[in-house]
Amino acid sequence: MPDGEPPAGYLLVHGWQHHQPPGHWLVWLAAQLRSRGRSVAYPQLPDPDEPQLDAWLGELRGQLQVAPTPSVVVCHSLGCLLWLQHAAGAGATAAVQRVVLVAPPDRSLLDQAPGLAPFFGPVRADQLAATSRAVVRLVCSDNDPYCPSGAATEYGAALGLDVDLLPGRAHLDPDAGFGPWPAMLDWCLDPRTRLGAPEG
Repeated sequence: MPDGEPPAGYLLVHGWQHHQPPGHWLVWLAAQLRSRGRSVAYPQLPDPDEPQLDAWLGELRGQLQVAPTPSVVVCHSLGCLLWLQHAAGAGATAAVQRVVLVAPPDRSLLDQAPGLAPFFGPVRADQLAATSRAVVRLVCSDNDPYCPSGAATEYGAALGLDVDLLPGRAHLDPDAGFGPWPAMLDWCLDPRTRLGAPEG
């Protein structure tokens, strides 16, 4: 496999108000990876309707401490901001080989949930590069209602990330047709894969 040693495990990180609903692509992805004999951690983060950054960071870092090496981290929505806050503040995470950030929200989310403000702490490109050894990919749409500023600009350009832009696919969630997502599974198994939207 390219880009180093094949991943030994996967950590899936959900977002705000996520309770592992059966139709979500994260649930599908966890099942698909496990059916292939892969080690998968998909924890239900505490209080997903009213998340606290410190509690979520504690859970994330606890998972990383016991994660197989090397690991791949898959984040959706607020889970992307959780990863960025971890990577900016925790020092290098040698166990993590690759990270994909799917549909991170921008600060407009605070109009609905002002308590989420700590998740939007500043992260700079140089800071992220210095503290995280992982290769990071951003996957986003151009009409995400949770990121009207455009994640490709807000996060991709600002942090120097590799970007897969999926036009017109909103928040890349079940409402936008993201249940089974074969391209995400393919990327988990092979980092050369470009992440397109599900067909249909």
